[in-house]
Amino acid sequence: MPLMAGKQSDYLTDILNEPAADAPAPQPHSAERARSSPLLSRESALSRMASGEVRQVTQLLLDPARVRVWPGNGRLYANLTEENCRELIDSILAEGGQKVPAVVRRVEGDPLHDYEVVAGTRRHFSITWLRRNSYPDMQFLAQVAVLDDEAAFRLADLENRARKDVSDMERARNYAAALKQHYGGHATRMAERLNISKGWLSKTLKAASLPDEILGAFASMNDIGLKPAYALAVLIDDKAAAKAVLSKARQITQEQTALREAGSPLQGVNQVMQRLMEAPRELRQKAVKEPFVHASSLGRAALSVQSVGRQGVTIRLHAGSGADVDELVDGLRRALAHLEAIGQGLRL
Repeated sequence: MPLMAGKQSDYLTDILNEPAADAPAPQPHSAERARSSPLLSRESALSRMASGEVRQVTQLLLDPARVRVWPGNGRLYANLTEENCRELIDSILAEGGQKVPAVVRRVEGDPLHDYEVVAGTRRHFSITWLRRNSYPDMQFLAQVAVLDDEAAFRLADLENRARKDVSDMERARNYAAALKQHYGGHATRMAERLNISKGWLSKTLKAASLPDEILGAFASMNDIGLKPAYALAVLIDDKAAAKAVLSKARQITQEQTALREAGSPLQGVNQVMQRLMEAPRELRQKAVKEPFVHASSLGRAALSVQSVGRQGVTIRLHAGSGADVDELVDGLRRALAHLEAIGQGLRL
């Protein structure tokens, strides 16, 4: 776990209790005055709230249809289903309603919504599902907070970080987006604000760089853990390896589609990972077994690749091929394109 468990509650409290940017400074000695009296008068309590020393916590029962989900949340709302929220749905029914409030903030300029969920996406989905399935009076319990986008991100991340149903790739892509939106691309600052290891964050951001074309080879993006995703992302840093992996990913995606349409089990994450990681080596082996030969218009060998090494490429021009200069130049272009395609091109 990137965040120490013993500090989670304090971290959550810090986020919710951060003073608003325009809040007045606390009045001097107000804390000492409060401790000197066993009970605060109503006037004193209101004064402390107005000064920003004490924050009022507002909880409301809302129609979930009037509450949208904040897009900065790492959890993909579209991935929530009755099945993966069944335990929470049953718990809400058993307790006669939602007991743990979600955290929301007000929205402006949206005629369809009054609030948006910052933390509590599964609770929102579960209440919405219950209202549509025999419990129309079920209400969404929410705590209203004043949060800017960066604080909202940290709060949502704290709630989602310990949950197993938020996949590594969901979290990785959420972090990559937040890095640009909230931290100006400064990973060190982001790690400090989230109270996580910079090394762990670096690996997570690297995993987030995997293109959709590669992720599509897996039965589900949610199946891919951080460790294999990071290994793939490092592998495709090499231009030649990237071409081989992308080519293999397209092949696997087609196979998965065929299996899905046939109602057959899809290839598992370990099988797909192995095939993708071995793709560059397979391509190099294929190049050795199938050397490039360019034939002339007479059907005779005119140009061929003899060897490829660190010092360069050895090209042979065959005597008696009947090829003219233009044909040989065309053959050379094709040879170089072939080498590039199999990851053995000249790195000029």
